[in-house]
Amino acid sequence: MAGQTFEAVKARGLLICGVNTGVAGFSAPDSRGVYQGLDAEFCRAVAAAVFGDASKVRFVPTTYQTRFIALQSGEVDVLARNVTQTLLRDTALGFNFAGVNFYDGQGFMVPRRAGIASARQLDGASVCVLPGSTTELNLADFARREAIRIEPIVLSSMDEMTAAYQAGRCDAMTTDASQLAALRVSALREPEAHAILPERISKEPLGPMVRHGDDQWLDVVSWTLRVMIEAEEIGLTRENVERMRASQDPNVQRILGVVPGFGKALGLDEAWAYNVIRQVGNYGEVFERTLGRGSPVGLERGLNDLWTRGGLMYSLPLR
Repeated sequence: MAGQTFEAVKARGLLICGVNTGVAGFSAPDSRGVYQGLDAEFCRAVAAAVFGDASKVRFVPTTYQTRFIALQSGEVDVLARNVTQTLLRDTALGFNFAGVNFYDGQGFMVPRRAGIASARQLDGASVCVLPGSTTELNLADFARREAIRIEPIVLSSMDEMTAAYQAGRCDAMTTDASQLAALRVSALREPEAHAILPERISKEPLGPMVRHGDDQWLDVVSWTLRVMIEAEEIGLTRENVERMRASQDPNVQRILGVVPGFGKALGLDEAWAYNVIRQVGNYGEVFERTLGRGSPVGLERGLNDLWTRGGLMYSLPLR
């Protein structure tokens, strides 16, 4: 399949996107079974770019054990499931990273009744963690670095880990801090009875991945993310993008296809970016409704704010 993904997607008329089995705010089925979240919306944005129709996507839930196999085997066209981008995943696993759609860090959650205020107080604690992930290695590295003893309780899925934590099988639970925030509001019986400790023990740049071997497909996926960030930078939204087609701003004209060239360069319709913004929204709009203050998760933008507001979100120039 290497080198043929873009043509295969177009011929099929449907994008197949690998997502998480269920993390609130990133990708989780709602009461109707429709996937919602930052990653799910990104998949829709790619479908809007390729087909002009954000609904032309099929979501394939993947676990920690199956996520990379699904991408390597060609079962999915893109993997968008809050996956950390690392050197070995780029090289040994044969993936290309299409940009960062969420800057995160690994944290710990503990019951408030335990009176623990810092991760450095976890000496002698048992900590629930998932296997085969960066979190397991980060936990071991943290314990060694701080010269404390931590007993890892390795569970095979997020559901099992959450259940074990609630049952008291471990003193703390560790994963990306954003996932802990999502689990606290979506999976724990008494969210306010649990605290996320302040330390972040790792860098977790999360984002979509594609297979090596198809540069055009990588371009389509990566520039879809970039145009969502650029749209927020220049003030293009779902609400105003239609009337902004009349703008005299040359950058807006190029992005929205009024002045042709970008679409052709990617092998897409000239309205590709317009379709992304009109049907899905800019990055800030998607963040707000999936993870931000307009969502049950209620995260601050923090590092995921625009670079002009102290965050790390910065698009390469669309020109």
